[in-house]
Amino acid sequence: MTPALLKVALRYERDVVLVRQRARQIAGLIGFDTQDQTRIATAVSEIARNAFEYAREGQVEFTLEGKTVPQLLVIKITDRGPGIQDLPAVLEERYRSKTGMGVGIIGARRLMDQFEIASPRGGGTTVVLKRLLPRRVGVVTPDAAAKLAGELDRQGPSDPFYEIQRQNQELLRALDELGKRQEELATLNRELEDTNRGVVALYAELDEKADHLRRADELKSRFLSNMTHEFRTPVNSIQALARMLLERSDGELTAEQERQVGFILKAADALSELVNDLLDLAKIEAGKIVIRPIEFDVGHLFGALRGMLKPLLMNESVALVFEEPESLPSLYTDEAKVSQILRNFLSNALKFTERGEVRVSARHIAEENEIAFSVADTGTGIAAEDHERIFQEFTQLDTPLQRRVHGTGLGLPLCRKLAELLGGHVSVQSELGAGSTFTAVLPTIYEPLLPPIPAWDVDPRRVPVLVVEDSSESLLLYEKMLGSAGFQVLGARTLREARDGLASFRPGAIILDIMLKGEDSWTLLTELKRHPDLREIPVAVVTTVEDEGKAVALGADAFCRKPVDRQGLLRVLTSLTAPGSVKRVLVADDEEISRYVLRQHLLAARHVISEAATGEEALRLARTERPDLICLDLGMPDIEGTEVLRRLRADPGTRDIPVVVVTAMPLDDAGRHQLRMLSAHVLSKDTVSRERVLAAVYAAMRSPEGAV
Repeated sequence: MTPALLKVALRYERDVVLVRQRARQIAGLIGFDTQDQTRIATAVSEIARNAFEYAREGQVEFTLEGKTVPQLLVIKITDRGPGIQDLPAVLEERYRSKTGMGVGIIGARRLMDQFEIASPRGGGTTVVLKRLLPRRVGVVTPDAAAKLAGELDRQGPSDPFYEIQRQNQELLRALDELGKRQEELATLNRELEDTNRGVVALYAELDEKADHLRRADELKSRFLSNMTHEFRTPVNSIQALARMLLERSDGELTAEQERQVGFILKAADALSELVNDLLDLAKIEAGKIVIRPIEFDVGHLFGALRGMLKPLLMNESVALVFEEPESLPSLYTDEAKVSQILRNFLSNALKFTERGEVRVSARHIAEENEIAFSVADTGTGIAAEDHERIFQEFTQLDTPLQRRVHGTGLGLPLCRKLAELLGGHVSVQSELGAGSTFTAVLPTIYEPLLPPIPAWDVDPRRVPVLVVEDSSESLLLYEKMLGSAGFQVLGARTLREARDGLASFRPGAIILDIMLKGEDSWTLLTELKRHPDLREIPVAVVTTVEDEGKAVALGADAFCRKPVDRQGLLRVLTSLTAPGSVKRVLVADDEEISRYVLRQHLLAARHVISEAATGEEALRLARTERPDLICLDLGMPDIEGTEVLRRLRADPGTRDIPVVVVTAMPLDDAGRHQLRMLSAHVLSKDTVSRERVLAAVYAAMRSPEGAV
């Protein structure tokens, strides 16, 4: 956490107004818009007013938290009052006092992203308000925060009566102009969002184009090199030699010879043309398209298109109309490709419409789970016999308007290919002089490359762990690390899958990666800790992003940096899922089947299991992992089990670990006595069952003394 931006003491009633004023100043300097400034100032003043009224004094501290975008503005209000007696009822909105106590708390909680309150009886009250900074602000470095604090000192507080007067003026203006201002702000926000989405979409497409060009250049270079070496050299030689013969460089040719050499030259020229055609095909193949599906809304897509195409609408006689989508499901497909299809449709419509309108709409085809995007214009129209021709490459219709409008003839063929790649199709309805309607019908979920939705088949014998991770390799690694230790790894590669999993089952814990492809999982962490039914699920952030303070501030219960080791991750999950009840058990046996049987019995009790196949490995793991119990076979291949037990008891770090000897060897009285002296419980493999194993384990943990 960075040093405090500002601290304000609450000693007098006017300090409540001062706190509101300073909260507004800080929010404005950081970069919050006017509405958010008012929200933050209102929330802070409400809590500050409570602190002054019920404790007569307190303190308000403003700080910034986090090293990555978006950072957190943290406001901490503390007092030394009597505490809030009915805090649970207040938070559940069931309590109202004569003074209205509770209204301010609930209102402040709704205005902020996160709200924390602690109020032990007689121990004062501490309220922490948190608000995510706008993403456009970027990261406020410690130096920038220091400058901001200096600017606050320079500005200083103004007259408290001015702040009260300002609030009154705001209320009067709100009563007189609320409707108009809301409409203007909504329009302005839509335009800004449309422009921003358009810019983001253009940058995304530019990045994709640059990637395609790089790959195409590499493929082209390799292909050209191979073709030049394998084809062009001999073809050129044949052509050159044939021309030399036809030019009579080495003497005259007979009529028949001249005819034969002519055939050779003609064949060489044909082969050369074939090579050129192959090179053209190679260039096309080098532009292979990768589908990158994400979840998005049609409304956002239309907003981005509106922002991109607005500057292109130069003809005032043509209106570009986007119908507001209603009750449409979100799509899971390649947003950039859908945008490219609609942009091509719109570009053609605007070119060939001299007056009237171009209208964009979308409708849901429920029975097929598809969405039909349509672009209708009042332009020149297309004859019925040309409906199919326009989707052929390099085809342009011979019309007076076409002669004035230049194009490549590749736009519509590209639209058809892109729609087919996404699992849909395109069509056109048009008549000469009556305008045209181009339609792209696309499935709401892109099927071919969509990862299968997990079945969420939860094993009741194990602790389910929802792992939000987009890397298949990392998910496999988690399965290897946790699968044999009593945990069931249930992977979610996207935030959509994570939310689907949370709706289907309740995990014992969540492992959350921050750097997902194209998605920001900070928002999921915020959602989890704000949702009343999910906030109690422990979350461990495991990521390469070094921002532990921000993760903890947003409610993460643990933070680990990648790469994470198995023992560290097991310690974290054990402490989160069942602190004090889950035990770490080391199973040492050279027989894989025996280890498997013991592991299955112990997993039923949700213990964390480690395994060793030799005596040396058992000693090493016992020293490094310090398990709560060791199940030891006497017949180890390198060191006898009895010797392993002696070494365990001789080592100060392992002497107190309970040991259950699990053996198939018959024991005489002397052997039993020896094991009893080494404080070991004994369990015969001949009588192994879940009940006997767990009974021996619990008996050994309760008493270190040996028992047979």
